[in-house]
Amino acid sequence: MSMTRMPALYLSHGAPPLVDDPRWVSELRQWSTDLPTPTAILIVSAHWESAPLTIGATDPAVPLTYDFGGFAERYYRVRYDAPGAVDLAAKVAALMPDRLAVQHDSQRRLDHGAYVPLTVMYPEAQIPVLQVSLPTLDPEKLLDLGRRLRPLRDEGVLIVGSGFTTHGLPFLRDWRPDAVAPTWSKEFDAWAGERFAAGDVDALTRFKTEAPGMPYAHPTAEHWSPLFVALGASDDAEQVGKQVIDGFWMGLSKRSLQLA
Repeated sequence: MSMTRMPALYLSHGAPPLVDDPRWVSELRQWSTDLPTPTAILIVSAHWESAPLTIGATDPAVPLTYDFGGFAERYYRVRYDAPGAVDLAAKVAALMPDRLAVQHDSQRRLDHGAYVPLTVMYPEAQIPVLQVSLPTLDPEKLLDLGRRLRPLRDEGVLIVGSGFTTHGLPFLRDWRPDAVAPTWSKEFDAWAGERFAAGDVDALTRFKTEAPGMPYAHPTAEHWSPLFVALGASDDAEQVGKQVIDGFWMGLSKRSLQLA
């Protein structure tokens, strides 16, 4: 395993059927191929909100969290038996300002915002993976959390914020993977791409009031919020990030970002 300094990622993770989309699978696999091999992966997903910061299971025997409904049975039989990142869990706790405030949930393992993209990017499941909760949806507090986690990148840890650049599920009328993106999704995506390119973190934190397509693009903020953990973990969030994936799936923007 490499000790190369790793980037921080914000990726749009998709629902369980992501694995059936050849283009998206190809994009994610190419992305992981282009990265150095991590010593471990630390991931925060839109699908686990818990305060204070909660560290998930480090025992790979704990079942995955199948936090979805209405899909084919085969999606509930997926396994991802990556090693438990026990050492990483201890390091994350040590980086927090009040170690006593950090909680542990030994029964909550990776949810679909974590394991679905990882089954594509690292299908061998040989790299230790740790999931931590979103302890807040406040952008400034999440930027601070990312800053605290930043030193882990020097130890080869890949820090991943897993969300979705648009996530207006209540407003979708066409649920096909190749559906034409609604206007609100296209407008928010274009704005996000411009703000990413400009390194305009302040504007990104003000998405509720500044971004076109709101509130339809994000009727709730949890799928946008992991972005700020990744931005905080970057060396300089105002540098231009590499936009690795763009386009739409089911009308939702899958724009994804790599930060140095």
